Amino acid sequence: MDVTYENTRREIATDKGVLRYHEAGDGPPLILLHGSGIGVNGWRNFRGNLGFYADHFHCYVLEFPGFGVSDPVPGHPVLTAVDAVIRFMDALDLDSAALLGNSMGGVVAVMAAMQHPQRVEKLIAIGGIGHSLLAANPSEGTRLLAEFADNPTREGLDRWLRCMIYDPKMITDELVEERWNAAADPASHASLKAMYGSEALAQQQQFMANSPTPPYWSMLHKVKSPVLMTWGADDRQCPTDMALIPLRQIPNAELHVFPKCGHWVMYEAKEAFERVTLEFLHR
Repeated sequence: MDVTYENTRREIATDKGVLRYHEAGDGPPLILLHGSGIGVNGWRNFRGNLGFYADHFHCYVLEFPGFGVSDPVPGHPVLTAVDAVIRFMDALDLDSAALLGNSMGGVVAVMAAMQHPQRVEKLIAIGGIGHSLLAANPSEGTRLLAEFADNPTREGLDRWLRCMIYDPKMITDELVEERWNAAADPASHASLKAMYGSEALAQQQQFMANSPTPPYWSMLHKVKSPVLMTWGADDRQCPTDMALIPLRQIPNAELHVFPKCGHWVMYEAKEAFERVTLEFLHR
């Protein structure tokens, strides 16, 4: 199947601006939701997996507002992304779909499932969801993101990439160059700074300390759809102990941990990840 960037690129107008996405395949709908980080977008997260899933599903790789592709909207990137998922489904007349989210995309998928349970049939999260009980907070990866958000340098990008991936041989010159060029986009960097800049992290900590609203991870019992959590055993962005709370709280959750693998499971453990997730989606 031809899943090149140009061949799959689409856009659709909504009442809050244009949402851009990539579309491929036929069958039950599967929406892929990207993570956060330096120079990230949906295409970069899932271009290596889209062809595989398109052989089985009608796939949509949604570009969240504020990451330099879809039209930006005001608000915190995670909250605006949850709204974008529902706007996107409404615009395409999708009553429900399976969601596959990487890191932040997993959090977005879980929040969508809590707020709109009838819209989410199944959910796959690649790390991200939950709350660390044992590891340092912020994690090593988050601290490196904060350093880059405050002072973007190629050296800072390289340190972060080496934190994301277990096998340094997978960090190619092309990957570094692509992410560095993408990070120069003002909208992309603004989104990164809004989530991971030192000032933003301090504000988030203060908000959580004083907020009367419980954190999302304390309400995971509201997720009614089946959930598969996938995790790299050597994830230094979202340590594996984060999975303990959702594994206990979500009524129908399971966990698969991939050995010798970092945060980008769909990239570093590609074939095993695709095999495990396909079995889950086909049940």
